[in-house]
Amino acid sequence: MKHEIREQDGATIVALTGDIDLQNSPEARKILLSCVDKKRPVLVDLSGVGYIDSSGVASLVESLQTARKSGSKLVLVTVSDGVRRVLGLARLDKVFTICATVEEGLDKVR
Repeated sequence: MKHEIREQDGATIVALTGDIDLQNSPEARKILLSCVDKKRPVLVDLSGVGYIDSSGVASLVESLQTARKSGSKLVLVTVSDGVRRVLGLARLDKVFTICATVEEGLDKVR
């Protein structure tokens, strides 16, 4: 798994690429929580993620809960079809704010 972090319009954008599975989810968790700890809105770009398992989903959920507790926002953007299917099966597509584009996500967190 690879990642890229950038700042845009007052938000942190975390682009994850590769699989988020049992092997890589601890790293994803660490990255996401460190961004959420800044107490700025976080957009998670999942366009480059082909596969996510339950441990990866747990990292996303924990990051969302942490953001909410701190009064910040976490939004998923450009979610790949594979990730969208997994989130839908777990009914987490109703829990997360999911946006089609980064720009739409930035509008949601303003």
